[in-house]
Amino acid sequence: MTDHDAHCLDFVADCRLRAATDLFSHTWDPVVLAALRVGSRRRRELRTAIGGISDKVLTESLHRLLAAGLVERHAHAEAPPRVEYALTSLGQSLVEGPMMTLGRWAIEHADELLEAQESSASKGL
Repeated sequence: MTDHDAHCLDFVADCRLRAATDLFSHTWDPVVLAALRVGSRRRRELRTAIGGISDKVLTESLHRLLAAGLVERHAHAEAPPRVEYALTSLGQSLVEGPMMTLGRWAIEHADELLEAQESSASKGL
């Protein structure tokens, strides 16, 4: 066990788990990752595939995902210029692993989750 791992046991907020869960703190980031699961796409293709995302929000999401090392940007030297975005191997491992598992869980438990939320709302919690 490293000193950092021991520190994580004392301060969970500083743990690597927090760094991983922060990847889901922005609503559109997982959606953009899922849209890139099929392969590289141009911005316009991403917006069409996602639906309901503004250009500004897509830009912000792509910047975060690029900075996190989950997405890479390929600029092709053509006229007019063509830019495509694709998952990195790290991004692919996130999408194919935890995100797929979370998706299966959500499908399996969606009714229970919605019922609990509705019940809580009706009780004013």
